Amino acid sequence: MTPMEHALVAAENAGKIGEVPVGAVIVRNGEVLAVAGNRTLIDRDPTAHAELLVIREAAKKIGSERLIGCDLHVTLEPCAMCAGAISFARIRRLYYGAADEKGGAVDHGPRFFSQPTCHHAPEVYGGISETHSAELLKAFFLERRGN
Repeated sequence: MTPMEHALVAAENAGKIGEVPVGAVIVRNGEVLAVAGNRTLIDRDPTAHAELLVIREAAKKIGSERLIGCDLHVTLEPCAMCAGAISFARIRRLYYGAADEKGGAVDHGPRFFSQPTCHHAPEVYGGISETHSAELLKAFFLERRGN
């Protein structure tokens, strides 16, 4: 499985338990270090976004807060909170699926990595498995809104 396929499975699993279907994976040298889906409801933690969960797990696994040489694959454009964590963790490359015009902070909104106060900006590649990622989100919210 590709890293984004791992992230999509994590997103699907998050959706099945009522979480917003976002999944993330961190890879270094071809090895998957961490995979997670959103857990904000389950954990009762507003910071339990998939990106933060995999950053925490990968940091513990490698024994460093700096994830040098690591790549993050996530199904949705990261928000400002997650972009900040990505920068602090020194993620090498960010690959994301669906753009988030309302809550995204990479290519939309504050464009976090373009700010002069940003200490580290990863290489960014958007639109990876964009259709599948967007369909998961659309189906999830349609079901909840009853449309």
